[in-house]
Amino acid sequence: MRSLIPAVLREERQFARYFYGQALSMVGDRISFVIMPFAVLSIPGADAADVGLVSAATLVPFLVFALAGGVWADRLPRQRVMLVSDLVRFVSQAMVAVLLLTGAARISHLVVLMAVFGTADAFFAPAAGGLMPLIVGPERLQEANALRGLVMSTGLVAGPALAGGLIFLVGPGGAIALDALSFAVSAAFLARLRPRAADPADAPRGGFLAQLREGFTEVMSRTWVWSTLAALSVYHVVVLPSVFVLGPVLSAQEFGGAAAWSVVVAAFGVGSVVGDVIALRVRIGRPLVIAAAALAVASCQALIIGAGPTIPVIAALEAVTGVAVALAFTMWETSLQANVPQAALSRVSSYDYLLTAGLMPLGLAVAGPIAQEIGLRPTLYGMTLLGVPAALALLAVPAVRRMRAPEPVAQPVPAPAPVAA
Repeated sequence: MRSLIPAVLREERQFARYFYGQALSMVGDRISFVIMPFAVLSIPGADAADVGLVSAATLVPFLVFALAGGVWADRLPRQRVMLVSDLVRFVSQAMVAVLLLTGAARISHLVVLMAVFGTADAFFAPAAGGLMPLIVGPERLQEANALRGLVMSTGLVAGPALAGGLIFLVGPGGAIALDALSFAVSAAFLARLRPRAADPADAPRGGFLAQLREGFTEVMSRTWVWSTLAALSVYHVVVLPSVFVLGPVLSAQEFGGAAAWSVVVAAFGVGSVVGDVIALRVRIGRPLVIAAAALAVASCQALIIGAGPTIPVIAALEAVTGVAVALAFTMWETSLQANVPQAALSRVSSYDYLLTAGLMPLGLAVAGPIAQEIGLRPTLYGMTLLGVPAALALLAVPAVRRMRAPEPVAQPVPAPAPVAA
């Protein structure tokens, strides 16, 4: 049984504490993502536009606060920033749940509360990225990131089913209340966390604006960082709308609607699980080379959706891209944590969140109008023509090709037992 537990959980006690608290919270987030639209629509008079408004209220704070979150996560103990964020999100979700359960919820209430939630999320994410090297040895970073990814991928597969069951049993309000409870559990684990102390000599100096500029300098001084961020931005802004916007539209027009599309989403989730298991079990010596190749495969999603003749074919190929996505992001996160100075890691990570999660709504907003103008399939093909070369261009960057994973730490050989006379 012990051998079934990943080594990083057995050997890294602080990471284990962090992981067990985060696992429930991450699954709760996946469930909440599915439930929130139904929570909005449960309000009398609400429509699809209101669903979009509440979703935007959650995502827009990343654009506004991601960089500030990175600065404060480098200025303050990251564990403390994450703890406060969890408590704010607990209160926010609990208030949403109470309003829904009592029938007092209005769209304006949800917009305000989800904006608070999104703001706290924008501070949590850079702090979490910076905390990882303080609770995991460098040789275990890939395993730790893969294990976190495995939980998120499992939530992607199981989340819709769990969400449907919770809506049936306790309604949207009750389901949101359970998500709120997951943040309280995460906060309890974070309060018990004892990360390694950062070197005081590396502490950021100067005011907020000076540290903000320093974070930008840290990004731009590393070719492998800004070039990978550029490729990831293309993926999020150009390629992902094929999955979130155009894929469902095409499915509704030609493949039978939501039920058929759910097969594609589930297949992608299964592929992601497989990719995370590979990253958990296989040590990869050149992480950014694998990340670039995997991102190129992942960027074929638009082509797959547009050219796939049937849902089973699309689903099978989307499972392959799910493997690629899991590998790409695990290798990228591990490279950041292992090679960016600890004192600047959260600020550098904040650019990742700003240029991916923060800018993705832009792509979601323009994908539909472009498809209406030039056609659904030409738009999907064009997405791939932009996404794949952007990913492959990373392989032309010498710093990307030279990047090596941290070498495993040699374990001391025990001294032989003395021989009895």
